[in-house]
Amino acid sequence: MKKSKKYVEAAKKVDKTKLYDKSEAIKLVKETSITAFDASVELALRLNLDPKKADQQLRGAVVLPHGTGKVQRVLVLAKGAQAEAAKTAGADYVGDADMLEKIEKENWFEFDTMIATPDMMPALGKLGRVLGPKGLMPNPKTGTVTMDVKQAVEDVKKGRVEYRTDSYGNVHVPIGKVSFDDQKLVENLTAFLNLIVKTKPSVVKGTYIKNISVSSTMGPGVKIDVNSFDF
Repeated sequence: MKKSKKYVEAAKKVDKTKLYDKSEAIKLVKETSITAFDASVELALRLNLDPKKADQQLRGAVVLPHGTGKVQRVLVLAKGAQAEAAKTAGADYVGDADMLEKIEKENWFEFDTMIATPDMMPALGKLGRVLGPKGLMPNPKTGTVTMDVKQAVEDVKKGRVEYRTDSYGNVHVPIGKVSFDDQKLVENLTAFLNLIVKTKPSVVKGTYIKNISVSSTMGPGVKIDVNSFDF
């Protein structure tokens, strides 16, 4: 695939053979952003994991200290008091069977995150084939199947990110926007890496974090020196 002229120019500023200090890397990512819009800053990690083994799969969610800068539209499936709590917490859509029908019959996906109370899960099961591939299926591991919908909605609105290892042991998450202050991006990056280190499966031997890189949407990747963090 031919790279755009802007990308080629931006890529020249990055030394592919160098591992940058985390603060240097963030500065460079902002300098090499080539989009007209406020691009996201993406973190990519290569971990020494074998995701084929159940005890080496990472999955969860975390609220970053400064959020992601992305406005999340939240749909909550709940009844009674939980539905009321969801509305009060600022959910964009709240319902139960009516919302499931809307998704099924109208192919409606005007939301970014779905939160459900456990009693809604049996009815949700039949939509697994459409929600699963889109990454929208609620899951207890990421806190989106819960009896505390108020907290769940607030966390998503604050800038919670979900993460999971792909089939190669990589993890990709957004850590903010190019418009963020450098320090805030560094703090979001550090908070996420601290979590990854804390949740390291006990069976992993040797080097755990093999590669860290950050990039802006459509911008070149910048590799970070693992030693620039205090793990």
